[in-house]
Amino acid sequence: MPGRAMAEEQSEHRQVRESDLGQDRPHSARMYDYYLGGKTNYAVDRAAAETVIGLFPAIQTAAQANRAFMHRAMRTLAEQGVRQFVDVGTGIPTSPNLHEIVQAVVPQCRVAYVDKDPIVLVYADALLDTSPQGATSYVQADASQPADVIAAVKRQRLIDFEQPVALSLHALLHFFTGDDEPYRVVSRFLQELAPGSYLSLSHATGDFAPEPWQAIVDTYTKRGTPAQVRSRAEVLRFFDGLDLIEPGLVVAHHWRPEQGSGPSLVSDAQVSLYAGVARKP
Repeated sequence: MPGRAMAEEQSEHRQVRESDLGQDRPHSARMYDYYLGGKTNYAVDRAAAETVIGLFPAIQTAAQANRAFMHRAMRTLAEQGVRQFVDVGTGIPTSPNLHEIVQAVVPQCRVAYVDKDPIVLVYADALLDTSPQGATSYVQADASQPADVIAAVKRQRLIDFEQPVALSLHALLHFFTGDDEPYRVVSRFLQELAPGSYLSLSHATGDFAPEPWQAIVDTYTKRGTPAQVRSRAEVLRFFDGLDLIEPGLVVAHHWRPEQGSGPSLVSDAQVSLYAGVARKP
């Protein structure tokens, strides 16, 4: 059975040595977990995260708003008929995960998770707890190499790239500096997607609080994780050639807000994260 073979292969991949997990240095995924109130983090991550919180106390609000946007966006696409999802830069699983959101709408949805960090392998079981009718998979691959990512996902035969796919790039591209050619990376991903596919993206910005966010970028960079915030115009460029769906590119908590979804009564400066969903013609 393909599903069983896939599970066995991924079980082998999850045999990760502790020395590979980078426990001696802060890790962006574990810091994000800390912002969300999770427990999958170490003292070195908490120390770095507290430094960021000292610079920008609303960073936890921003993380919560980002996650709430992801839930709303993915549920919206499932409701609009999308049945395949590729989530690049998955990070440490925090329930409800993307597949739980979309399979609650349509149990037959299929989700492929992608991340390059060994730490995610340790928790991949949470990503594979699929509905009986649907399917999920996990691929270890580097988002900066989109051709390799697509090839790895195709090898699993879970996602049919001849049919529409929702590509999720949430809170990922602010870890790509200009030298990483983020626009080329996104364009290359989009080349592989069939017409009718969607790009869902969120990205940190310094538009509302430039000095604190520059200090945050410096903090991440000094600790081994280069980062770059971008203006609205720069984030909008990722959607070139696509048709943004309503309400367009907005600060994350303004994207189709719902009662009980994410933090409430927050300002644009506290969230400091642009978000949008667009369709490939």
